[in-house]
Amino acid sequence: MFTLRPARETDRAALYRICLETGASGQDATHLYTDPLILGHVYAGPYLTHAPGFAFVLEDQGSGEVTGYVLGVPDTAAFEATLDREWWPPLRELYPDPAGVPRADRTPDERIAHLIHWPPRAPQAVLTGYPAHLHIDLLPAAQGGGQGRALMTTLLDALRGAGARGVHLGVGESNTRAQGFYQHLGFRELSRAPGAVTYGLTLTAPS
Repeated sequence: MFTLRPARETDRAALYRICLETGASGQDATHLYTDPLILGHVYAGPYLTHAPGFAFVLEDQGSGEVTGYVLGVPDTAAFEATLDREWWPPLRELYPDPAGVPRADRTPDERIAHLIHWPPRAPQAVLTGYPAHLHIDLLPAAQGGGQGRALMTTLLDALRGAGARGVHLGVGESNTRAQGFYQHLGFRELSRAPGAVTYGLTLTAPS
């Protein structure tokens, strides 16, 4: 049995752990990274700090452990600007930019460090119709049984309540299970790039 609740600051370590343990297209990425926090710094931490009202977790009622989360923001462009001002600068002091290392030779840690220095921007073509975005990750113990759908429904309702007209997300090209999950929820493919697929879902009718 699981409890779905708003995320709290005390969940930060659990969010970072889940991010790492699902960081290889849904599989455990612990063995890939020397620094166990670096993935969380990019894909979990900024949401808990700068968009806590759109962060929800699953808590195992038996163990009390957090076993899944969904994180999002209603305005991606504004969120990116906030991170530029407040989130990335201290992390850039901790993680050197591996710009001098050829892309093909970078370690997994260096590839993420590069994102800290050069965070990708959501294309305006996507933001026009789908200004919100989200990340969802569940450990195997929480998968199935409708837990993922419950997390998504909770966040989508929150984004809709904040006035977001649409939401987008990215998923690894090889993660066909997740792609099927999003498609079942009504997401449609917006674009495809080497290694990644972007999906979008309309939340409200345009005014």
